[in-house]
Formats: sequence, structure tokens, C-alpha cells
Amino acid sequence: MLRGISPLLSPELLQVLCAMGHGDEIVLADSNFPGSSVAKRLVRADGLSISALLEGILPLFPLDSYDVPLAMMAIVPGDPLDLQVEADYMAVVARNERAGAAPERVERHAFYARAREAYAVVMTGETRAYGNLILKKGVVRL
Repeated sequence: MLRGISPLLSPELLQVLCAMGHGDEIVLADSNFPGSSVAKRLVRADGLSISALLEGILPLFPLDSYDVPLAMMAIVPGDPLDLQVEADYMAVVARNERAGAAPERVERHAFYARAREAYAVVMTGETRAYGNLILKKGVVRL
């Protein structure tokens, strides 16, 4: 363990976050996401919610200020929408970033395609439907 770094962040996840460059994306995937079949790099964070991981990640990881830095999967017509999922994520973003623009919504198959191009996919224990979140890394300013 290290001071100032959440114990929820594994050494593997810390390495991935550090290796990513500006504009690279990472998917925080819910427990139903097909991470093993789409990921270039797969990191396990079983048992952890995406909100908890965001609390650990965002103090270390700047969000992109040039493009929309957050994306969530759009709801398939007919499925229920749980507004609390996005609200929970945005509460964490607001505590860690100056500006907290709402995430863009990406059609399901386009989301999977984008996940295939992401730097990494983190499989979490998030059980809420449509809980997947893509983060785009910004510039680290010291």
C-alpha cells in the first residue's frame, strides 16, 4: 500500500492508469459486460462498485478537457433507466474535477466497438444495469 492512493486500486490497475496517455480511454465495466471478449487489456476489480473505483481513480487521473471525457451505454429501447447510476458517478466526478459535464450516451453496439479500442477494460462488481463507464484521460498538469 501507498499513502494517498486508495487501497481499492490494485498494482495492475495503477500500472495501467500510469501507462495511459492523453486521449486514451479506459472502460469501467459492470459485472455483465463481455470484458474478456472485447478487452485489449483486462483488469479485474471484482466486488468493487464503479463509484468506489472512481473515488480512487479520479484523484490520480485527469479527465480530458478537450473532448467529452465520459461515456455511458445508451439504454436499449424498452429497458428501464435507473437515473441513480449516472447521478452516483457524477457526484464522484464533481468532487474531483472542476467541470463535470454529463457523460455522452453511446448506442450499445457502438459502445462495444469503442471498448475494443480502449486501452483497458476493468471488470468490476457493479451489478446495476447500464453501469458501464468510459473515462478519457486528460493531460497531467503538475
